[in-house]
Amino acid sequence: MSSVGERETLGFQAEITQLLDIMIHSLYSNKEIFLRELISNASDAIDRLRFAALSDDRLYEEDTDYQIRVSVDAHARTITISDNGIGMSRDEVIEHIGTIARSGTKEFLQALTGDQQKDAHLIGQFGVGFYSAFVVADSVTLITRHAGLAPGEGARWESDGRGSYTIEPFEKLARGTTITLHLRDGEDDLLSGYRLREIIRKYSDHIVVPILMPAEGQDANGDEQVNRASALWTRPRGEITPEEYAEFYRNVTHDFDEPLITIHSRMEGKLEYTLLLFIPTEAPFDLWNRERRHGVKLYVRRVFIMDDAEKLMPGYLRFVRGIIDSDDLPLNVSRELLQQSRVIDQMRTNAVKKVLSSLGDLAGNDPEKYATFWRQFGRAFKEGLAEDVPNRETLIPLLRFASTAGNGEAQQVALDQYVERMKAGQTQIYYLTAESYAAASESPLLEIFRQKGVEVLLLTDPIDYLIESALTEYKSFTIQSISRGSVDLGAIAAPATEDDHSDEPAASTDLLGRVKAALGEAVKDVRASSRLTTSPACLVNDEQDLDPTLVRLLKANGQQVPMSRPILELNLSHPVVRRVEGESDSQRFADWAQLLYEQSVLSRGDQLDHPAKFVARLNALLAGA
Repeated sequence: MSSVGERETLGFQAEITQLLDIMIHSLYSNKEIFLRELISNASDAIDRLRFAALSDDRLYEEDTDYQIRVSVDAHARTITISDNGIGMSRDEVIEHIGTIARSGTKEFLQALTGDQQKDAHLIGQFGVGFYSAFVVADSVTLITRHAGLAPGEGARWESDGRGSYTIEPFEKLARGTTITLHLRDGEDDLLSGYRLREIIRKYSDHIVVPILMPAEGQDANGDEQVNRASALWTRPRGEITPEEYAEFYRNVTHDFDEPLITIHSRMEGKLEYTLLLFIPTEAPFDLWNRERRHGVKLYVRRVFIMDDAEKLMPGYLRFVRGIIDSDDLPLNVSRELLQQSRVIDQMRTNAVKKVLSSLGDLAGNDPEKYATFWRQFGRAFKEGLAEDVPNRETLIPLLRFASTAGNGEAQQVALDQYVERMKAGQTQIYYLTAESYAAASESPLLEIFRQKGVEVLLLTDPIDYLIESALTEYKSFTIQSISRGSVDLGAIAAPATEDDHSDEPAASTDLLGRVKAALGEAVKDVRASSRLTTSPACLVNDEQDLDPTLVRLLKANGQQVPMSRPILELNLSHPVVRRVEGESDSQRFADWAQLLYEQSVLSRGDQLDHPAKFVARLNALLAGA
């Protein structure tokens, strides 16, 4: 850091430098986005002033004529965007422009692929904001003063975006922010007032603050308003085009895509409010950072109150974007009042119902589009099973699963489809949890189900443990894990196959007691299996024990897990099991029993306590054979 008088030269945070370099190269094909972003920031600054002034009207500074001004100087090759919003102090300039004080920065940078098109989409999700100016400018000057500070407490910031910036005190009479872009060579088309008007009307027509530009034309005099400055959500749905909805969505979310679903509804009655909500086409990179909530903005009578209004949408719907505008809340509503407001509770209840209803319509009318939604947001959506008990019955038909009846992990099976395909005599819906699709689909626990053509749902997301407690029955059918308790498929006929070995002699049930004695405290019991057809042994848990996948998840997170012992099931018809029965040497019998147990541990995805001993035991038995 160097300083001359009160002027300081500071270095950008490392992530800023990386972000600027990526942005300049990734956004150049869509460079006009810079004006949308800077105008959006100006509008946000005015919204924040309105809210702050509700509790301190001195911040108005006798100026309530909110406006955003855009001007171009072709001779100086500059574009200037100014607002009379909340402004920034010197420290705020350093915090908001010199660093990225956001928890999602690391995730954002890790998500970058090097593919310009894909990275541009990620930058859109991140919110390019102020830094988009460097896509068209080789230097940027910002002059700002926070409302309420003295004119001499303003700040002037300047940078060429190449690693450092200067900041110094500046006397600014009017509150707010003025940004001047010094355009790069080759950006001459942006020096046209008509071109800037075209961009503003395309991207920012719905901004509720007037956007002014110097009038142009033969009889031009003074300023003219470029945008319509009317809240889009106040207009009737029939008057709004899909293109206008899409552009409003892009402005609210900083996304480049069109929304997957648009929900626009006016609620009237005891409470009056408007919903304009969107579900994105792709999940944001920080979807799993539950602390980073930037979903639904709250307005009161078209006046912005706050964003990140977490009371308006539950956590499992954190991907929903948009606004809720209330006619009944007071303008000075605070976060504390929101926590206790029945009006907010009612708006949230109806907003959630609208979202779920729209998803239900999408699932019924456009399964392919719903499949897109599920691929992007299904894991988060499942959290609603535990989080939103009142809507659980609505949520359950919207769930999708992989299953043994499909072809690969990408399949999406609804419970209604599963029920339609149930076999004659089948009384339960079966599922298996595992750490991956490969582990689930290759599990020996599926053998009898495959033999009898009974479908099994394959649950491989960590969140799927919620199935255990939240989803126990559907349409009078109990939902049963095949990794716990006993399985009885006796009422379901198996198709005849050439590989049917049912007439071959089986080991005697006396073997079960001998194996249990050899294994001692390692198992709770040893019993004949009704699930295995091609494998010699498997491990299952007792009916009251935790699912083994949940046990692994809890242990991985450092949590204490109640001690439980598995049950070893033996396929008495398997040649290996019959071979073990015929072993007369007590030590070799014990080694065979241990081998059957250890291979069952491996096949269900657990780790062995002593893998070297397993290898030595296996080699000794193979050598003896």
